[in-house]
Amino acid sequence: MTDRTQQVLDAMKHIIDPDLGKDIVTLNFIKDVTITDAGKVAFTVELTTPACPVKEQFRTQCQQAVSALPWVTGVEVNLSAQTRRNPLQAKAPGLAKVGAIIAVSSCKGGVGKSTVAVNLAYSMAALGGSVGIFDADVYGPSLPTMVSPKQKELFQIENMIQPLQHEGVRLMSFGFVPSGNQGGAAIMRGPMVTQIINQLLTSTQWGELDYLIIDMPPGTGDIQLTLAQIIPITAALIVTTPQQLSFVDVVKGIQMFDKLNVPTIGVVENMSYFDCPDNGKRYRVFGEGARRQLVEQFGFKNTFELPIYPELSQSGDSGTPLVVRDQTHPASTSLKEIAELVVREVSILKHAGKSRPKVSYRPGDGLVLSFENGEEHLLHPATVRRNCRCALCVDEMTGEPRLRPEDVDDKVFPKAMQPMGNYAVAITWSDGHDSSIYPYDRLLALAAG
Repeated sequence: MTDRTQQVLDAMKHIIDPDLGKDIVTLNFIKDVTITDAGKVAFTVELTTPACPVKEQFRTQCQQAVSALPWVTGVEVNLSAQTRRNPLQAKAPGLAKVGAIIAVSSCKGGVGKSTVAVNLAYSMAALGGSVGIFDADVYGPSLPTMVSPKQKELFQIENMIQPLQHEGVRLMSFGFVPSGNQGGAAIMRGPMVTQIINQLLTSTQWGELDYLIIDMPPGTGDIQLTLAQIIPITAALIVTTPQQLSFVDVVKGIQMFDKLNVPTIGVVENMSYFDCPDNGKRYRVFGEGARRQLVEQFGFKNTFELPIYPELSQSGDSGTPLVVRDQTHPASTSLKEIAELVVREVSILKHAGKSRPKVSYRPGDGLVLSFENGEEHLLHPATVRRNCRCALCVDEMTGEPRLRPEDVDDKVFPKAMQPMGNYAVAITWSDGHDSSIYPYDRLLALAAG
């Protein structure tokens, strides 16, 4: 390495990837540095994904940093993305070139999951990623209604099904299969459904994709579990509504994905409210509080409110997603933010790993919150128990505590602990209380006093 090449690299060491928390030189993002005798510098910034939301920011920062060197007369910054890697080459060759698989899930129907999944796919494609969407609901596929490609006939090449395409996004659904369901709901048993899903998903020649969105069927039964076992799902996004019943279902969904070792990266609260154009007032038609509970009880950092927009549902019936039809619509802006969140969280998972702390119990020391870097925090079990914020311990309407400190024995201890999602741990206590969920951030705050 020449002295000038080192100067170029050193000039960019202050540029930090906001998601991975390290500089782009240490992350080995800078490739193919060339320097002419006249002082012209060219290099490539190899991003984790072509859909990187801050790619132009990186380009500008690199150009400014290198241009500041006294001998530099010109700077050319090229952008590329890392090669997709997938462990399914032998097991499912159709998925071998898919970089990340994202499940969009809900535990009950009617929450707008498919609307979110389809618009998410097209929003991620607009960011620059190559995207596909798989409609895994065999009983009532919705993708053929929501997206209407010009080419509607499926065909095979070398025994592999070729996905349909619309506006650059690749599509597959049982509803596209000739005589598959004749536009209505299919009636068949679970094992047959699982076989169809497996065949459609793994025998489709998806080609090179940065992201494959799976529009999961609603629920947490055998079909969902089998689907998650067929392929290595990178992350899950859960769609819900504000009702308390939906909140309970979100918890079930988080628990299901936890058992499958799939991180839940965010929750979209659909139909959160309606802004009346006549009087300017905001109406919470389905109530409120579920999103706040997710933040307080599970420590979710990524929760989104998606209001009721008539145009969003209307576009779902037209065959063209709203984010394609009207990119300036407020719903399109919200969905773009969700897409950016998914892109960034997937990048963190793939390149920085899962970094949630471990919670354990040591008799004599108490609860131990330990991190990969060796950092440890000790907490008195009774203090943690007294700070439970479940519905039995805190009034959900007023926020007032129901649990009095004197009601908790100083000798209480945890009998079982189980991670809940990426950001919280569930604890069963020796006094019989089994609904405690503590975000790691709250445990850190308790440890700090």
